[in-house]
Amino acid sequence: MTTLKLYKHVLLWLLCYLVSSGIEVNGLDYDYSFSSECLTNPLEPQYGGGIVLNPDISEGLNGWSKFGDAKLELRISKDGNKFIAASDRNALHDSPSQTFFLRKGTFYVISAWLRISEGNSPITTAFKTSTGIKNAGTVFAQSGCWSMLKGGLVVNASGPAQLHFRSENATVELWVDSISLQPFSEDEWKAHQDQTIEKVRKSKVIFRAVDPQGRPLANASISIRQLIGNFPFGCAINKNILPNPAYKSWFTSRFRLTVFENEMKWYSTETSPGKEDYSVADTLLRFATMNGAVVRGHNVLWDDPQYNPSWVQALSPGDLEAAATKRVNSIVTRYKGQLIHWDVVNENIHHNFFESKLGETASSVFYGQANQIDGKAIPFLNDYNTIEKKDDQTSSPPKYLAKIKELRSQGYQGPLGIGLEGHFGAPDLAYVRTSIDLLASTKLPIWVTELDVSSQPNQATYLDQIIREVRGHPAIQGLLIWAAWSPQGCYRMCLTDNNFRNLPTGDVVDRIIKELKHEDLIGTTDDEGHFETSLYHGDYEAIISHPAMTSSSSSVGMKFNVAPTTNQETLDVKFSSISFS
Repeated sequence: MTTLKLYKHVLLWLLCYLVSSGIEVNGLDYDYSFSSECLTNPLEPQYGGGIVLNPDISEGLNGWSKFGDAKLELRISKDGNKFIAASDRNALHDSPSQTFFLRKGTFYVISAWLRISEGNSPITTAFKTSTGIKNAGTVFAQSGCWSMLKGGLVVNASGPAQLHFRSENATVELWVDSISLQPFSEDEWKAHQDQTIEKVRKSKVIFRAVDPQGRPLANASISIRQLIGNFPFGCAINKNILPNPAYKSWFTSRFRLTVFENEMKWYSTETSPGKEDYSVADTLLRFATMNGAVVRGHNVLWDDPQYNPSWVQALSPGDLEAAATKRVNSIVTRYKGQLIHWDVVNENIHHNFFESKLGETASSVFYGQANQIDGKAIPFLNDYNTIEKKDDQTSSPPKYLAKIKELRSQGYQGPLGIGLEGHFGAPDLAYVRTSIDLLASTKLPIWVTELDVSSQPNQATYLDQIIREVRGHPAIQGLLIWAAWSPQGCYRMCLTDNNFRNLPTGDVVDRIIKELKHEDLIGTTDDEGHFETSLYHGDYEAIISHPAMTSSSSSVGMKFNVAPTTNQETLDVKFSSISFS
């Protein structure tokens, strides 16, 4: 977008190149890769095995011992691949083991390739420490091919820890290969976040000022102002905002993205059969739209029976199917084209109310129905504890991947998003990052949809750490804080007091918002007429002036967009005869 006006004496040409940029990280770079394929042979260990002794089993059993009573032996496949086989297992944890000294405050990333002798079974990697067993990650292992496990952990105390593996079936042989354990310091871990910001959230911008003859103009002054940022960062609201000017002022001065806490849910819009009332949701949507905020739809249906309207739970399967189909048609049609996402069947990894009543394909049917009605709003899965709690295996990253595969196998082939609720206690940031790595292998959009931290002395600190971790992951495309205000208190975390003065958590959010925005930049072109900077993706305005311009028309202006670029893709914007009045 450009604004062009006439110069009387000086013609200025401005070329703006947007190119992808990178940044060097001191220390070891982080490997975000994960293979979800079951392979004939395992890939090489990540990080060359890190601190693992004999990670590729090329030295037989050197460095490895048994955990429990398993019999360990070196085996070699027909094509020469060496691996450890644990047989004669009597307990679920009987497996190969290696002992490490883990340090408090260090971030550990674990990966391995696993296989079992028959069937399929979840395999968890864990460390036995002085304070108990610490799980780090899970994979669904199969017979006939190798599956990659990836996980992470941060320990609370330094000391020895025994790496081992645990299955749900002690009768199968457990095969292990290509094991890696890589430690990262806190500085390295934060450097990875900064690297993502520079490589994924920003692009390099090069301005070149030349005169009408194409000669560089040195010492041209360039002023850059950000108009709109494009990393989606928002906060939930509820009906309490509608009559409250202070709440409105606090919210609208900060956010251009929101989701409604309860007002679109089925139990809010149809308290009795056939009596729909969307008035509150309608009013909230008008408020958001008038204030430039885009909205996620939450939610169409909920697979947890306790959060359905009371009258729904007693319906016969036939009546339930009719009511649920009507619900999807009603709400998705009403808000067609006005929302960016829909959580179509909320928490259907943890729960299965509709599947238990209507059959295992219920979710896939509803996703297809919603997408057919409104092709603009991306249908999302949305569930909790996938990144928050490694001990909740119900919605572990492999279970999330399995749910996506299930929807596809049942016939839903439309667009799909991954929603991670993010209801945290004390976070394990290594597990958070590696869990997102697994989900990123799908290439689907990933959003953190309901981020909060339970009330505790470290609430604000943890909130800051989690936001920085997820914002710093290249696969995360948006983030919503779950802190809609209510005079009786928020769901789990408030950002302000009842007078809308920031709490420490609100200060965290304000700092992040400030970091997501560029302060006004002023620079000067060099002898070649160049000025280079790195800008967050978004919309900008630049004003350029030069001593050679007349005093009556001394500046040139442009509006431009900085967007993600690939393969050194270049955008040229040429300016001729331009000035601001």
